[in-house]
Amino acid sequence: MAGYSLNTIEKLIEQLMKLPGIGRRSAQRIVYHILETDKEEVSALTEAIIDVKTTVRFCSICNNFSESDVCGICNDVKRDHKLVCVVESPKDVEIIERSATYNGTYHVLLGAISPLEGRGPHDIKVDSLIERIKKGTIREVVIATDSDTEGEATAIYLTKLIRPLGVKAMRIGIGLPVGSNLEFADPATLARAIEGRREL
Repeated sequence: MAGYSLNTIEKLIEQLMKLPGIGRRSAQRIVYHILETDKEEVSALTEAIIDVKTTVRFCSICNNFSESDVCGICNDVKRDHKLVCVVESPKDVEIIERSATYNGTYHVLLGAISPLEGRGPHDIKVDSLIERIKKGTIREVVIATDSDTEGEATAIYLTKLIRPLGVKAMRIGIGLPVGSNLEFADPATLARAIEGRREL
């Protein structure tokens, strides 16, 4: 490791530790791997990180990740645009897509209501969902927020807003343990939860 500044190594370790699931030991292993890797590979990694940060944006319709103004799902004419699944995060879209049982569209809230963390209804993308419903093209909304306290509070709030608009509000069904997040559900369990959705 001669020739490398220990301060530089420590700085990179500290930055990597800010990533989810990366502790100090994992960060150290990544740094050592980077130091032993060809410059070309490291350059390709840094370029990919910069590209994803500068290219990926939020879809103007559903708030999912997209490389264009409108995402591929919203642009897909083969999908059921009268059916909208509401999730908390773009990663939830990917998880539901892996279940291969849902053919509607999505609406990503980019968060959940959490009074303890000072996050209220105005801090998530609720208004744009209501605007989509008011256009009259949506017949059913499936609320697939997490089954933890924040997700349930968000589901209750959304139901109160959606019901008066004459649209069916559904909640994903049994199969997901209470207090769990969608990201930890396997595709088969998630598929059963979507198929077993219940009206609120």
